[in-house]
Amino acid sequence: MWHSKLPSWSRRIRGIPTTILVILPIITICLIPWVSPDTRTIWLMWGYGFHTGLCITAGYHRLWSHRAYRATVFLRLYLAIFGAGALQGPILWWAREHRAHHRYTDTVLDPYSIREGLFHSHMGWMLLRPPPTPPAAARARRKHIDLSDLTADPIVRWQARHFRWLAPLMGWILPAVVAGICFDDWKGGCVYAALGKMVLVHQSTFCINSLAHWLGDQPYDDRASPRDSLLAAVLTLGEGYHNFHHTFPRDYRNGVRWYHWDCTKWVIAGWEWMGWADELRRVADVDVERARVQELQKGLARRLAVLPRVVDVEDLWVIDWEDYQRMVRPDEAGNRRALLAVDGVVHDLTHFVPQHPGGSRLLCSFVGKDASVVFHGESIYRHSKIARNILASSRVAVLAPGWEVAPQGGVQ
Repeated sequence: MWHSKLPSWSRRIRGIPTTILVILPIITICLIPWVSPDTRTIWLMWGYGFHTGLCITAGYHRLWSHRAYRATVFLRLYLAIFGAGALQGPILWWAREHRAHHRYTDTVLDPYSIREGLFHSHMGWMLLRPPPTPPAAARARRKHIDLSDLTADPIVRWQARHFRWLAPLMGWILPAVVAGICFDDWKGGCVYAALGKMVLVHQSTFCINSLAHWLGDQPYDDRASPRDSLLAAVLTLGEGYHNFHHTFPRDYRNGVRWYHWDCTKWVIAGWEWMGWADELRRVADVDVERARVQELQKGLARRLAVLPRVVDVEDLWVIDWEDYQRMVRPDEAGNRRALLAVDGVVHDLTHFVPQHPGGSRLLCSFVGKDASVVFHGESIYRHSKIARNILASSRVAVLAPGWEVAPQGGVQ
């Protein structure tokens, strides 16, 4: 057959997604210079695009994929109908892929794993059929993706049955007809309100899978790729606080702080106020703060790990008081090590003597002696944390038991 001569990747191309996501956007871009729209058509494009995009973020994502709140029958029907206008597939398919993404984030079973590249996670995963999955892995994925709550929802089932005509009606025909009848702008309605709106909503939503896994910081959990980014939040109607979302997926908010740009959470809160939604799930503030502090601790631990290692007392060799005295005796050239004992541990401060804030003479006066009292005497010296860190990094030996009763004269 002729198609057997094509490159292997070309035989994996999906026809309908490629037409909607690649060919139609190219046609739209080519038509823009030839179509001058009515200003009201531009406003319709942005307004209807925001509207259908919100049905994805608040409906497909936070309501059906994560059950972050409960909606009335009217609101669910509304979100299902206008969500179809975003042309992103039926709820059942969308939620299945998204739940798989959360279940298998960054693995080979993640439908749009960022590990496969930015383009793959953005839209490539829809354009090409995936390579054959091992049967065991495919069975494991199906086993762990529970859709029973969605298949039990009559509105979800209804939308899935009628999606073939509902999507083009709400996504293309309705905005084009509104622009044509209301503004007498049929060309602008087709190019801008219908096709242009589709491109904007698609690219906005796809940034959740790509940009929100690539750009930003990870204040709650750095074990996976999701990140928090204000830029991604602005582009995705509030979905850009993705590190928080993957850490607490059932919270109806993505931007947990009041000042975070998350227009989807504000709309959901408005629906609650109007009585259209209830049981909005909120993670306790203490759990959010605990996750944030734990991540800070991990970051600090990593930073400490690259600093020079402090030798544990248990790893030091044990000497008696006489050995300590012999170690501080001058060598043939008349030089001696500045060894001081503090709390039964011998420290080599030779390198620190010229830098001692109290002067080298004071430090040298305790060479070969027990300096514990003067070091800890807060009313006299009150040594800082830095001084204690310097002392800890200068350990060379531990005095054997009984050193406390040894002669304390030291070496002069």
